[in-house]
Amino acid sequence: METIVLDIGETLVRDDRHWASWADWLGVPPHTLGALVGAAVAQGREATDALRILRPGMDVEEACRARAAAGRGEHLDESDLYQDVRPALGELRAAGVRVVVAGDGTVRAGELLRALDLPADLVVTSDEWGVRKPDPEFFARVAEASGAAPEATLYVGDHPADDLFPAAAAGLRTAHLRRGPYGHWWADHPDVVETADFRIDALTELVALAGSGGASSDPDPASASASASASASVGAKAARRGTLRSVR
Repeated sequence: METIVLDIGETLVRDDRHWASWADWLGVPPHTLGALVGAAVAQGREATDALRILRPGMDVEEACRARAAAGRGEHLDESDLYQDVRPALGELRAAGVRVVVAGDGTVRAGELLRALDLPADLVVTSDEWGVRKPDPEFFARVAEASGAAPEATLYVGDHPADDLFPAAAAGLRTAHLRRGPYGHWWADHPDVVETADFRIDALTELVALAGSGGASSDPDPASASASASASASVGAKAARRGTLRSVR
């Protein structure tokens, strides 16, 4: 692998601060909103549907602007990163792998991420590019930013519909990360197993994966076999989602 591109939310950054801040804004206990987010994930819905359950008809983007105007907008610091982020990204770069961070996020989120000085060659968000996942144009931009051929570019993310399927459809190699609500809940769905070239539990696994020339890091022999099979015809399998709901 010449380039590894990583999603942001629940890949690099924990979302617990995000949802806790929304719970505080809406005046509900954090566990109430957390439970509703989990229910939305399990039903294959957008996580933000949890907000609309609490406030029917809520315009989430308008509410985001209101929070920012009230001085309660986005915040991101070192404590929001998963513990494996810096070690994994640092080792990948030391091994000569180009590291790109590209995922859904606001312009402000991009500024906050770059302020953390991550060991990455490029950090960019969807709003900075003007296109959000799973739009094919987003992954066309990923391929361009990679600087490597699609088959030498690995996209890493937790969300099947926003990360895994569209990245595979764009001809990129893919790693599904068992992390966060979507990553855990959908990890063993047949369409995820079939489509992902690799399935990992931590970003540090990417180091060995890159160094081995792409051997699967999944410890389950059956899953490893499925991953190897997936790499042979990734485009066709990405288009064949079977019974998996949109997970959006």
